[in-house]
Amino acid sequence: MKHCLMISGGPLDLSFAKEFIKDRHYDLIVAVDAGFAACLELGIHPDLLVGDFDTFGREKIQDYLDDPAFQIDIHQPEKDETDTELAFRDILKAGCTSVDALGALGGRIDHEISNIHLLVHEKKRGLSVNYFDARNKIFVLDAEIEKEHRFRKEEIYGKYVSFLPITEKVKGITLKGFKYPLDNKDISILENPSLCVSNEVEAEQADMSFEDGILICIESRD
Repeated sequence: MKHCLMISGGPLDLSFAKEFIKDRHYDLIVAVDAGFAACLELGIHPDLLVGDFDTFGREKIQDYLDDPAFQIDIHQPEKDETDTELAFRDILKAGCTSVDALGALGGRIDHEISNIHLLVHEKKRGLSVNYFDARNKIFVLDAEIEKEHRFRKEEIYGKYVSFLPITEKVKGITLKGFKYPLDNKDISILENPSLCVSNEVEAEQADMSFEDGILICIESRD
C-alpha cells in the first residue's frame, strides 16, 4: 500500500503543515499548483508537480520544466477538470491507495465543495483521501465499500465526530460508544441533515455502521 502526501494550492497554515508532516512518512509527495510554493517554504521536495499553475505563475514554472529533479504534469488553464482532480488521477497512476491532503480546504467555497465531492469520486476509484487542516479531518464512508468504521478515542483528530449525508438518504446508521448513540436510524439531506453533527467518542473506542448511502465524516477540534 503506497501512501501519498498532497499539498494543494489553497490556504495553508505553514506552521500547522510543518508540525503535521514532522513524524509522517510518505511514498509519494505531490504539489498541486500553488502547493509547490508551500513546499518550497516548508523545505519539501515534491516528487510530482501537477496543475495549470495559473496561481503559482505559468512563467515561474517554466524555470523548473527542464530541471530533472522535478517531474511536472502541466495543463492548460482551459480544461474540464480541477487541478485537484488531475492530481488524484496521477496519484492513482503512481499506485497509491491513500492520500493525506493539505490545502484542500478554505479559500474559494466552490473549490472546497468540489474537493469534498471528489472524496466520493476517488473513493469509488480505490483511492482513500483524508483532507486535513488545523481543526478538521474530513473523509467519506461509502456503504458499498465499508459498512463499518471504528473510532479509537486516542487516535481521533479532535473531540467531535460528525456524520453528514452526501447521498440524499443514508440508511440504518448505528452508533455505539458515542455520547449520542443511534440504533438503525436513517438520515436525509431533505429531512434531518444535521442529526449526526458534533457527536463525541465516550468509550475507548466507538463503532459506527450503516446499511446504505455515503457519509462525509468530520473529526474536528475547537
